[in-house]
Amino acid sequence: MNRDAIGVFDSGLGGLTAVKALNELLPNENIIFFGDTARVPYGTRSRQTILRYTKEDIAFLRRHPVKMIIAACGTVSSMLGAELPVKDMPFTGVVYPAAEKAAEVTENGRIGVIGTPATIRSGSYETALHSVNPHLDVTAMACPLLVHLVEYGYTNRNNQITRLAAEEYLTPIRKAGVDVLIMGCTHYPIIREIIADIMGDGVKLLSAGEEAAQYAKICLEQQDLLTDSTEAGHNIYYVSDSVSSFRDNAKNFLPDAEYGQVFSSRI
Repeated sequence: MNRDAIGVFDSGLGGLTAVKALNELLPNENIIFFGDTARVPYGTRSRQTILRYTKEDIAFLRRHPVKMIIAACGTVSSMLGAELPVKDMPFTGVVYPAAEKAAEVTENGRIGVIGTPATIRSGSYETALHSVNPHLDVTAMACPLLVHLVEYGYTNRNNQITRLAAEEYLTPIRKAGVDVLIMGCTHYPIIREIIADIMGDGVKLLSAGEEAAQYAKICLEQQDLLTDSTEAGHNIYYVSDSVSSFRDNAKNFLPDAEYGQVFSSRI
């Protein structure tokens, strides 16, 4: 048993969707979240820059007592691929857990993926999906505007700006006849209702962050690293930019959470 925290990082606030899932799955665990809000988004950066940012984000979390690290960022996970940047404790990104779940639940073998330009350019989801089942038909689409729209709070189901952008990106995937759509950026579940409206009832939506949280639970159980505390865990949040901006926008991701412990910190 281990009472250290689970460390979670993201380029911005999208990783809070993974934190939400962890809070629901493992309510007694402590979580330390770092959002690199000063440098969001990562998805338009070069691979070299993204990997440098990733190294710095991990180093920040390791300054705290953590027992596992989750890269709750589709872009980071895609750049890492199967590489494990942390060797002495459990580590996961979001790509492989989501790919395994999608391959498991698809009925027609057609899977859609949406993500940042860097994620889609990397081909990481296609690689992960085909490693599970080489016969899967994958349709991937970069959605460069959606992270910005979510970060700035354009998340209402009836918001016409976000709806028009999502329609533009999702139409080719819908026409491909997919029955599963991987939301390959942890920001996208915040506009799940918009995405569901456009894709239709016959398409299962998978949250990469939620699948990573499920994987983390299994991993911690297998390695006997779950806390033995019977008290509710607590979250501590760090951001690399404005705390007040975090408080304003975080309610879109964790609407019922208390943001008492939020700190601004340089990496």
